[in-house]
Amino acid sequence: MNAYLCDDQKHIALANSSFKNTLLRDDFTIRCGGKLLDLSQPRVMGIINVTEDSFFADSRSRALADVVSKASRHLLEGAAILDIGAQSTRPGATKVGADQEMERLLPAITAILKAHPEAIISIDTFYASVAACCVKAGAAIINDISAGDLDEAMIPTVGALRVPYIAMHMQGSPDTMQQHPHYENVVQEVLDYFIQKLAVCKQAGMEDVIVDPGFGFGKTIAHNYTLLRHLAAFRILEAPLLAGVSRKSMIYKVLGNTASDALNGTTVIHSMALERGARLLRVHDVKAAMEAVTLYHTLATA
Repeated sequence: MNAYLCDDQKHIALANSSFKNTLLRDDFTIRCGGKLLDLSQPRVMGIINVTEDSFFADSRSRALADVVSKASRHLLEGAAILDIGAQSTRPGATKVGADQEMERLLPAITAILKAHPEAIISIDTFYASVAACCVKAGAAIINDISAGDLDEAMIPTVGALRVPYIAMHMQGSPDTMQQHPHYENVVQEVLDYFIQKLAVCKQAGMEDVIVDPGFGFGKTIAHNYTLLRHLAAFRILEAPLLAGVSRKSMIYKVLGNTASDALNGTTVIHSMALERGARLLRVHDVKAAMEAVTLYHTLATA
């Protein structure tokens, strides 16, 4: 771990030498449709999976009535964003094509916006065609687990759509990512990946890019905790940080329980991520996450 700490200190020292007069930012805003979402206080993104095989069973909602009910509950509990996914990306999951994703996503978007016209909807997809259709239907954010690596049209498409983009790091693809994850230095390699990726996104015309280190995607438990320990190093990117750790195996395998029993562990990890600069938490349990955010913000502003 100490080697990683030294590397982080080198990155921060380099950042300080390059941006001597620039403070590390927390005052981010992102434009979602006609709204500005202020991230100076961390926000919560509630997960809605219109799938049959996502790793946490309680997150699955196929019937539109269930989708709207879950969206309503997330919003009531304080979610700023609803993140809708139509494909499980857990290891071994069956891959879903773009057409099937759209068949699942478009009715969900329409139903949620009918019930909650002001809702900010994020779409979890790595298909450019799905991104374009969903934004046309009213989605405001694209959340791509591959940061454009699984569809070369994604970054130009999102750049043209002028919507916020969540770029996540993943080593490999969903079906291979957990076979043999390997890094010489996970913090440095993921940070270098985002330095290059943010430049590509900027060149494509994107203004709002959110960085997600990709906990659990092509990483061992040790890699995940090293990234979490040094999450603050990613603040030199001057982009909002998203932490997606909710009920993941990096929590329940360490605790020796299951995803269903991992809420308390998730809340602990959320608190650690907030202390290290996360501005967005992608979660299954909005109420618990909002309590963590409220307590963190109270401490941070005391």
